[in-house]
Amino acid sequence: MPERLITLPGPGHTDALGALVARLLRPGDALLLSGPMGAGKSAFARALLRALSGDPALEVPSPTFTLVQTYDTALGPVAHFDLWRLGDAYELEELGWDDARQGIVLVEWAERLDELTPSPALELDLSLDAHGGRTARLVWDDRALALPSLPDVATP
Repeated sequence: MPERLITLPGPGHTDALGALVARLLRPGDALLLSGPMGAGKSAFARALLRALSGDPALEVPSPTFTLVQTYDTALGPVAHFDLWRLGDAYELEELGWDDARQGIVLVEWAERLDELTPSPALELDLSLDAHGGRTARLVWDDRALALPSLPDVATP
C-alpha cells in the first residue's frame, strides 16, 4: 500500500489535511487514526467531519464517553468511534459496528480494534515533534498518492 509522510507545522495544517482527505472518501471506507494523546486525532476527525457535512461550524463533540457519534453527510452516514475507553474490541458489536461499516467509519485509537481492524483502510498515524508540530503518516490505496499538497496555512 502506498505511504505518505506529511509535515503539519500547526493546527491549521491538521484541519487542511482533514478537508483534503474528505474529498477522496467513498462509502464503505474506514479511516483508522492512531497516535499518542494530544497528537491531533480529534482535531483531524473534526475537520474531516465538517468538510464532509459542508458545515464549517458543525458541532463535533469527542465521542470519548459515548464511544460513537453518527453524522449524516452527502456520502451517507459517517460513524465516528473513539475507542479510548473500550474494554474489548467485541464491545463494538453492541455499538453497531457491523451496520456502521456500510457507511464510512472514522476510528480514533484504532489500535484497539484488534481482529476487527478492517482492510483495506486509510491508516493515519499522527506523531508530535519537539517543536510542537505534527507528522502524519498515511497508508492508503492509490488515493494516498492522489492526495494534493497541503495549502499554505497561516500559523499563529
